[in-house]
Amino acid sequence: MITEITLTWLLGALGGSMLFFAVAVAPTVFRVLPVEQGGAFLRRFFPRYYLWGFMVALLCTLTAVLGSAGIVTAATCASVATLFVYARQLLMPRINRARDRELAGDAAAAVQFRRLHLQSVVINGAQLLLIIGLSVLLATNQAGFSR
Repeated sequence: MITEITLTWLLGALGGSMLFFAVAVAPTVFRVLPVEQGGAFLRRFFPRYYLWGFMVALLCTLTAVLGSAGIVTAATCASVATLFVYARQLLMPRINRARDRELAGDAAAAVQFRRLHLQSVVINGAQLLLIIGLSVLLATNQAGFSR
């Protein structure tokens, strides 16, 4: 029971922070800050955001495994954690390089930046949906914890 409660809190913290970023931080950055400062802020913010997400998703994974949750619960948590690593270590540097080339006048880089940015948004949305789905399974006692 305690592991289910712990996992519920961890998923809530992760999902809540992701949702807060999507609905509060992201839309506000470029409305409040000039483009150059907004970009600098996000370049500093995202590595920490992805690291936070990875650490909490890893704790979710460990909680699911050690708490004898079902394989679907543990694998879903691990997938969310892996996607944070992918976004931070592989996707984010490519996005930054494309944006730098775009700002330097490379029109092809603008297309690449939009495509990579869309990929990051889709990944983030998929992670959030997985977290919400797991939360629903936990709330309905279908997360696979052995009783």
